[in-house]
Amino acid sequence: MSVDVGEARFAQEVVERSRELPVVVDFWAEWCGPCRTLSPALEAAEAARAGKVALAKVDVDANQGLAARYRVQGIPAVKAFRDGAVVDEFVGAVPKAKVDEFFDSLVPSRADELLAAGDELSLREAADLEPRRADVAVALARARLERGALEEALQAVAGHDGDFAAEGIAAQIELRRAGIAAAAFEDLDRGEREAALDGLLDEIPAADEETRERLRRAIVGLLSEADPADPGAREYRKRLATALY
Repeated sequence: MSVDVGEARFAQEVVERSRELPVVVDFWAEWCGPCRTLSPALEAAEAARAGKVALAKVDVDANQGLAARYRVQGIPAVKAFRDGAVVDEFVGAVPKAKVDEFFDSLVPSRADELLAAGDELSLREAADLEPRRADVAVALARARLERGALEEALQAVAGHDGDFAAEGIAAQIELRRAGIAAAAFEDLDRGEREAALDGLLDEIPAADEETRERLRRAIVGLLSEADPADPGAREYRKRLATALY
C-alpha cells in the first residue's frame, strides 16, 4: 500500500527505508490527468511484490522543496531509491508492462534469492534458471569443492571463460588433479588464503609453461575475490607479475 509522504517524513519513509528495501516514489499532483492514469499501475506493481518494494507518493504542489531537490520538471515523475539514493527513474504515464519491468529491475530475481540462500541445492536451481550467470556458477563450484566433488565443480564453471573467478576455479581443479601445489590447496581448504597464495607463487619459477598459466589463473581467481583497494591484494599482484615476468 502506498504512503503519502511530505517534507517532514521523506528522509525516514524514503531515504532511510530504502536502505532496507527499494522505495519507488511517485511525484504527482491532483490536477495531473496522466498521474491518475499511472497511479493504479504503480499500486498494482507494488502489491504484486509485497514486502520486496515500497511505494510512496509526493504531492509536488504541497512539497515544492522536494520536487526541486530531486529535479522534478514534469509529472508524473517516478524515482526509485536504494541505499538512500536515486537509482532509476522515468517520466510520464508509461504502459503497465513498462511499470512492471521497472519494478522487476529493483527487486531480487528468483536466482538472486537462491544465490543468497547459498546451499548447493539452491545454487543448482539458480544455475538452471540463469545458466549464463558467472557469480552463480562460481558459488555452485565452490560448494562442490567443499565436498571434494572436483569434476562436478569443473562442470559448474564450464562455459564461463573470461570470468576471473570461474577461470581460477577451473585452474585450481586442473592443478589439484595433477597433484601440483597440494600443500597450497590444503591451506586454501582450511581457509588460509594468504598461505595458499604464497604456496602457489612458490610453484611458478620451476613450472612449465602450461602449469605456469594454470597457476596464474588460479592466483588471479583468488585475488579477484579481494577488495581492489586491499593493499595485501595489490602486493600479491606485484609478486605475481614479478614471478611471471
